This record gives sequence, C-alpha cells and structure tokens, in this order.
Amino acid sequence: MGRFLNRWSLVAAVLVMIIIAGAIVTGMKSGGSQPLEISLDPAPAPEGEVYVSGEVNNPGIYPIKPGDTLEDVLRAAGGLTGDADLSHVELGVPEQGQVAEVQKVNINTADAWLLAALPGIGETRARAIIAYRQQNGSFRDINELLNVEGIGIVTLDNIRDLITVAG
Repeated sequence: MGRFLNRWSLVAAVLVMIIIAGAIVTGMKSGGSQPLEISLDPAPAPEGEVYVSGEVNNPGIYPIKPGDTLEDVLRAAGGLTGDADLSHVELGVPEQGQVAEVQKVNINTADAWLLAALPGIGETRARAIIAYRQQNGSFRDINELLNVEGIGIVTLDNIRDLITVAG
C-alpha cells in the first residue's frame, strides 16, 4: 500500500512540475506584452425598502438609498421610543416583487415633519394637528381631524387612506 501511495505522490509531483514549466514557457512567449489589468465595478449600493418595527415611533416600510445608515432609517421611522431597547428594533427587507402594504401615518404620534408630508397638510396644518392633539388628547377617530382648523372634508378625503389613529 505504501508503494502505491508513493507512486501517486510521484505522479502528482511530476504533473505539478509540468504545469509550472508550461506556465513559465507561456509567460516567456508573451514577452514584452502589457500586464493584464483586471478591474471590477464596485458593488451596487443597496437601494429599495426596509421594514422597521419594534420600539420606533412610526413602524413601517421606508425607502433606502445609497449611503443611508441605520441612523437615517431610524430617523425616517420617527426615531426610537422614549425608553427604547435597540434589541427590540427589527429591520426587514421585503423580498423582491413583494407588494409592500401602504404605510399609514399615526396622527396621534407623528411628528410635525411627517404630518406635513401628507398631501394637502403642510407645515401650518401639521402644527394645528399637533396643537389640537395637545389640547384635546389623542384622536379617537380620523374624522376628528375635521375639528382641526384648516382641515375640511376634501383634505380629509385626500389623506384618509394614509392615516390612522391605531397605535
């Protein structure tokens, strides 16, 4: 058995020497040619959407673009709750082709910048929503927005499918 292994070792060694010799001969034949340059395109930066849930103020699906950090994603989700434990924040990337559920803005917890982003609301009405919320407590129904100065039925109808009072 030992002789058998020694023969295979010898055959393997000879094959390795033949391969090395062939590489040297090939390299000498190419002589003064330019060195081979290989360049790879950088990996594409991540783009798409990420689902944020757990101890954030506005859980939901948020777009991500190249250069976004975890801090950017958490800021988009309204930041962490007051006594948040980062181990209770979950990020998930929807599978490609998966239809994302429309994210609704909770008018009881949303910051002014998020309310202002709703169609037809803007900064002035966003501040009015927050002022109403501070004076009267949480909204119990989205139709209560009609009690906020500057918000009428047309505005409410335009955002009805984009808002919630559920926590």
